Amino acid sequence: MTDAAPGAAQRIARWQRRAGRHHLPWQGTRDPYRIWLSEIMLQQTQATTVIPYYQRFLEAFPDVHALADAPTDAVMRAWAGLGYYARARNLQRCAQTVRDQHAGRFPRESEALAELPGIGPSTAAAIAAFAFGARRPILDGNVRRVLARYFAVDGDPASGPVSRRLWAHAQALLDAAPAGLDMRAYTQGQMDLGAMICTRHAPDCARCPIADDCQARIQGRQNELPSPRARRARGARDGLMLILECTGRILLHKRPPSGIWGGLWSLPQFDTLAELRAACATHAPQACGPTALAGFDHEFTHFRLRVSPWRLQCDDTPADPAPDEAWVPIAQLDRHGLPAPVARLLAGLYPPPTG
Repeated sequence: MTDAAPGAAQRIARWQRRAGRHHLPWQGTRDPYRIWLSEIMLQQTQATTVIPYYQRFLEAFPDVHALADAPTDAVMRAWAGLGYYARARNLQRCAQTVRDQHAGRFPRESEALAELPGIGPSTAAAIAAFAFGARRPILDGNVRRVLARYFAVDGDPASGPVSRRLWAHAQALLDAAPAGLDMRAYTQGQMDLGAMICTRHAPDCARCPIADDCQARIQGRQNELPSPRARRARGARDGLMLILECTGRILLHKRPPSGIWGGLWSLPQFDTLAELRAACATHAPQACGPTALAGFDHEFTHFRLRVSPWRLQCDDTPADPAPDEAWVPIAQLDRHGLPAPVARLLAGLYPPPTG
């Protein structure tokens, strides 16, 4: 199937208005800042996870100027735990670009939006549709699945050739729709279909508004499409973390901007026990040796990090920290953006006072 059935886009929009999601906190607004923030947070993250982060982020940074002007550490702290931290760094870069190059206003055109840091073509089209009613196709993860089934597209939806076919099909759906199509309902409807009906497993075709002309349903291939992605072998890495406590303070290390947990504060990490012991000798030369704690694993997209924590407590005045380090009072650890597993580790060792 190469052409969209007449009326498919209108059916999606009507279904969304009747049965789609309407409770999400970023719905019901035309503010491009709020829409952009939600779209970036929703990349590779489920809506139920995003909601509390979105609400707290808006409280801290209510508009693009507040985000652009904020200390980077404050931004990373608000994002900590949401993962994929390059999004947070690009988020502030984008806000600064909007402030400095667009007089604090997001462009209306999706092409101009796509030139901003961290905004790809699909996210740009979604922002333009929700904020300005622009008529542009989108292709996020949910929509890829819907289109792969509707048009019976074989192959990995994330691969270049298949992705280009899906973009063409997304445009075909729009081309077949009348000029008066409700773009906000249609755009949200595609996302809702993937999240609620055309799910990865056991799609609910009986409730789908475009099931009558869905080629996967007609061919009985709903559970076969989209084609599974080629599995990449998952590796494992080992790392040692040092919990160095001196006079009620913990040594934290600012991770480099790129790489895992980029830009966050974390515990100093080492590849070997000799390196960890050397750091102990540098920062607390009078203390006894460190003690091993129970290890834990943390899953990343393509590998598993096996962490072996070591703890050293001393009463001496610690040595001055390096430029990318800081001695942080235990009571103020939650003021720093910490990776979720590190925050859990420290909370277990230093639980906040109750009562």
